[in-house]
Amino acid sequence: MKQIFQTVLSIRLLNSLVFNGLHAQNVKLNKGTVLHVKLHGESLNGNLDGDSTDRHVSVYLPAGYKTNPKRHYPVVYFLHGFTDNDSKWYGLTKHWINLPAILDTVFSLGRAKEMIFVTPDADTKFRGSMYSNSITTGNWEDFVAKELVAYMDANYRTIPKAASRGLAGHSMGGYGTMRIGERHPDVFSGIYLLSPASLAPIDASTMPHGMLSAIEAVKTNDDITKADFFVKYALASAAAWSPNPNNPPLFLDLPVKNGQPVMSVLNKWAANAPLASLDQYITNLKQLHAIAFDAGNQDKDIAANITLLNTELNKYGIKHTYEVYTGTHIDHIGQRISQKVVAFFSDNLSF
Repeated sequence: MKQIFQTVLSIRLLNSLVFNGLHAQNVKLNKGTVLHVKLHGESLNGNLDGDSTDRHVSVYLPAGYKTNPKRHYPVVYFLHGFTDNDSKWYGLTKHWINLPAILDTVFSLGRAKEMIFVTPDADTKFRGSMYSNSITTGNWEDFVAKELVAYMDANYRTIPKAASRGLAGHSMGGYGTMRIGERHPDVFSGIYLLSPASLAPIDASTMPHGMLSAIEAVKTNDDITKADFFVKYALASAAAWSPNPNNPPLFLDLPVKNGQPVMSVLNKWAANAPLASLDQYITNLKQLHAIAFDAGNQDKDIAANITLLNTELNKYGIKHTYEVYTGTHIDHIGQRISQKVVAFFSDNLSF
């Protein structure tokens, strides 16, 4: 309850600062356009979840897109977090953040050059895709890095080259940003991770017995609906990283059996943890033009993981920006996007 209260206060404070900043500078708010479209995902065809392959996608076009019809723009592909969707981030559903409102303000104040933002709806039966390729959830990495990029370049006035594409995300989206970014430096040139989840392998010895029991108790689709946030997250992880087409109705292997961790499954999860596989992607990471990541100090595990990521990148001499700030998992995200993320891409993408 205290964290929720602090988050509400932070959002109200940010809104107040935005309004007062515009008013004090006598700056007109130039509003961009938000489009909510559908894109058929060939990469998602045949997913065993039964999730729709026609995915909602929200696109933010800056104000100048309409007034300068010959101008082309860089694109930032922004990935939402677990249990979220594009509608929540783009003001179509009331949520703790409104990305278009933030972008309108930053661009109106001239704090960054205008760019397009786009976010696919990666919600699934398990409430998140992990932006990974899986026969159970579909090939989400391919959908983002190939199909979504191709769609944007074909239908909007983008600058269709890696130097003009950025990738960013919050929480699960931060994980997806690291995963996709380190695998596709030919597609994206800059990445920004906000409070990225699942960077490190799970230590089975630290998993509470009650959580193991709750995970193992899930047998049906109805059980998924009733599960709490952390159990759903474990199920989504299993669907993404330990899929099993021969294990209906969930088509996945759980990390627990008879109350005990299953190391063969957890090893598969570990193989998908960026901190565990980082050494295999050093050449790719060095190809990226810009890398940044941050997290709140009260988001202790994630803050510890990005600190370790900072150490590993320093070991290889990979240039990046890193910060642990005062905050929780969500209470400063709007502020970070407004003050850090947009400027980062404005400075590092090719216009």
